[in-house]
Amino acid sequence: MLTAEQLIAAHKANVETLFGLTSKAFEGVEKLIELNLQVAKTALGETAETVQAALSVKDAQELLSLQASLLQPSAEKAAAYSRHIYDIASATSAEFTKLAESQIADAQKKTSSLVDNAAKNAPAGTENAVALVKSAMAAANNAYESLQKAAKQATEVAEANFNAVTNTAVKASQNAARSAKRTAA
Repeated sequence: MLTAEQLIAAHKANVETLFGLTSKAFEGVEKLIELNLQVAKTALGETAETVQAALSVKDAQELLSLQASLLQPSAEKAAAYSRHIYDIASATSAEFTKLAESQIADAQKKTSSLVDNAAKNAPAGTENAVALVKSAMAAANNAYESLQKAAKQATEVAEANFNAVTNTAVKASQNAARSAKRTAA
């Protein structure tokens, strides 16, 4: 049976966990805002430069050359931006996962301890019921560990796919820029 002190300690721990998660979420949002402000400032400066360059174009050949020179950097910047967003989201998610794993491990320990204490004080003849509860707990813990491993593998696959798509997009833009430069020349 839980005492009042144990309940208060559990509630205090839950409140601390909530504030910890909220803090991590705000850190992620702050990083996204900083990234977006940096991108907006950079884009504004580059747009001004591009407009000036476009206004100084004398013929179609120069215009095609200007377009070709802008294509590749834009794709690379978009890929870098996507990568930054992915990194921020991954880091924030990792913090949440780490905290959740810690909470689950703590809950598993407490539940196991509770079952062990109950088994020690169980009346004679309930050994089968206690064994059944322990077996169910072991199965649940194994299932959780399997899900955890599968989630980590899925994350690794998603990251590899993200990197492959990003690299493919950058290479495609590089090829398109080269083709545009050849056409302009």
